[in-house]
Amino acid sequence: MINPQDIFTISSQKQFEKIALKVFRFQYENNLVYQEFCNFLKVDKQAVKSLQQIPFLPIQFFKNHDVVSNNTESSGLVQETFTSSGTTGMITSKHLVTDVSLYEQSYRYTFSEFYGNIEDYAVLALLPSYLERSGSSLIYMVKDLIELSNNENSGFYLHNYDELITKLVALDSTGQNVILIGVTYALLDLIEKQKFQLKNTIIMETGGMKGKRKEMIREELHEILRNGFGVQNIHSEYGMTELLSQAYSLGNGIFECPAWMQILIRDTEDALTYVNMGKSGGVNVIDLANINSCCFIATQDLGKKYPNNTFEILGRFHNSDIRGCNLMVM
Repeated sequence: MINPQDIFTISSQKQFEKIALKVFRFQYENNLVYQEFCNFLKVDKQAVKSLQQIPFLPIQFFKNHDVVSNNTESSGLVQETFTSSGTTGMITSKHLVTDVSLYEQSYRYTFSEFYGNIEDYAVLALLPSYLERSGSSLIYMVKDLIELSNNENSGFYLHNYDELITKLVALDSTGQNVILIGVTYALLDLIEKQKFQLKNTIIMETGGMKGKRKEMIREELHEILRNGFGVQNIHSEYGMTELLSQAYSLGNGIFECPAWMQILIRDTEDALTYVNMGKSGGVNVIDLANINSCCFIATQDLGKKYPNNTFEILGRFHNSDIRGCNLMVM
């Protein structure tokens, strides 16, 4: 039996690997979808002795399967179902969460590690495409952070840009520390209405044009946002429906993970092999907070890994490019 709290005490690579391998064996035995996938690859559970030997479940499985590990008495009692956004008719991912307190611990600890005490900030959220649907894990997190900030000025904004502009300018001018968390296209909409010169505000983009604007490379996007908000750096959050942890970039596009989360970069031609440090490839995520679903996920993102477990996101696979993953989807 694994104590989920152990993941939040990880303090070394050796400890991470030990717990990750223990979790792998647990999930092989208790997650029928993952077990079937491992068996399909003819993986011998006892022969897996390193992170690189662990099979990574293609993220598409969250669209068509209930990816759950039965490790608690409340197994089968889903507390939250997080769903991904998608266009009409598209099959969306669903993440069945049987213990939402692990999600809360994960993002609270991570925020504290990167940004300090949440009560030092007013948290403003510009996330219209997420607010307009149900089941968003991002909205769940930001709503909680807004409440934890204990600041009467914290809150969500939908399409009321003028109200947000007034609030943002007023708070920043008083010296109040502010975090503005926004979906990319909405942040661009905001600076088209108003140019800022902010001194005490962190701008954090969560990615996503949501079909509202053309996609941009990060350097171009961040330059536009830096100029529009009058700030030196644009922060970024890397998370997704299928993960209960987030990585953060404090301004240069290089993401850092909390101690219980790591990434590996797989070869784009062969999903079962890995590329060297600094080489681009597919992003595999180990998120040990996913102990009740699946901790080992092969995403559709492209990236590079650097020393100290930092990484960069370069873009996404086109459907026609997901060679290795498609071969593994049953």
